[in-house]
Amino acid sequence: MKLNRRAFIGAGTAVAASLSAPMVWGAGHGTPRVVVIGGGAGGATAARYIAKDSDGAVHVTLIEPTRTYYTCFFSNLYLGGFKQMSDLAHSYGTLASEYGINVVHDYAIGVDRDAKTVTLAGGGSVPYDKLIISPGIDFVDGSVPGWDLSAQNKMPHAYKAGSQTELLKAQINAMPQGGTYVMVAPPNPYRCPPGPYERVSMVAYTLKQINPTAKIIIGDPKPKFSKQGLFEEGWQTHYGGMVERIGPDFGGENISVNPDDMTVDIDGEVVQADVVNVIPAQKAGRIAEIAGVTDGNWAPVNPEDMSTKADPDIYVLGDASQQGDMPKSGFSANSQAKVCANAVRGALTDSRIFPAKFSNTCWSLISENDGVKVGANYEPAEGKISSTGGFVSQTGEDAALRKATYEESEGWYAGITTDMFG
Repeated sequence: MKLNRRAFIGAGTAVAASLSAPMVWGAGHGTPRVVVIGGGAGGATAARYIAKDSDGAVHVTLIEPTRTYYTCFFSNLYLGGFKQMSDLAHSYGTLASEYGINVVHDYAIGVDRDAKTVTLAGGGSVPYDKLIISPGIDFVDGSVPGWDLSAQNKMPHAYKAGSQTELLKAQINAMPQGGTYVMVAPPNPYRCPPGPYERVSMVAYTLKQINPTAKIIIGDPKPKFSKQGLFEEGWQTHYGGMVERIGPDFGGENISVNPDDMTVDIDGEVVQADVVNVIPAQKAGRIAEIAGVTDGNWAPVNPEDMSTKADPDIYVLGDASQQGDMPKSGFSANSQAKVCANAVRGALTDSRIFPAKFSNTCWSLISENDGVKVGANYEPAEGKISSTGGFVSQTGEDAALRKATYEESEGWYAGITTDMFG
């Protein structure tokens, strides 16, 4: 499957173009109201599709505290020098000016499910008929002993793109010759399964150029990880001897850190590090818990429309959802958002609702022009989103195919960001 910007957008708009229908919400109710919390791959996409396809029949409010959104996907390429931060930055102006979305730059701090209102940190509240929550991730307190958010300037996570990404890059560039970079990898499930290992690849790419005797250590609680054979092949080919992964068999699930001393204790062996990248265990963004739609760390949803098990008028998209087989990725969130938008608009305007179909692809860059991918298609089955078949790059592929795979990822990035922000 090959994607470019036009093909990616077309996959979502071909269906949407046939969905025009009059608003039939009910006499005396007025225009139905949809509130979307979170302006990332899930929330921005859902807001845009509902607004553009309803042609004014649904009032859409998007609540997002940041005025500039930095994509977590492709942020590793910034660490490798293949992207600038400006390449990852996107604004919400087009959503407001061209699609009539009421963009509110504030924090959602409360949800009253009985009154159907969202409370804002700046004061006041916003009413809704349907609420879509796409808050991304937060971190599980205490999942890495010795680390919390107060330590993120010394030991950055860089798993929410922006200033943390810039900080991590600055620390990598400032490493002494022959220094040590340690990554504490997260346990499953977490945002972007190949993400930590693409990051290792991009850090290695940079260090090979500016600090070739440096060492990279991965402390990993998981026995295996996404695209493992592809990454390990690439590390050996491009960065032979630089990368060492310590899995659970050798203590990777028993790690603590000391930010003051810049040390990492891996099952009793203390490593003195120059850069420590701690990626903690993850959970749904806090507002999902506040809304009362989580069960444990994640929000269970119905696979047909992404509505929550706890409340049929609240939907959860992307990383925060517990939905079945789909990985937590920007592509997944975007795909889920289109299904959700179709269902929400159908419920509010009596327009046609199409059977849910989902897809995902995750690309990773191992070295210059050495791109790999994994992906699948999905449908609702047995109460969850279930895979109907997938694909993955193979070890030993020739350079031309790997270059084409990387170029395909560039086309996808242009397509998805246009799909999100217009």
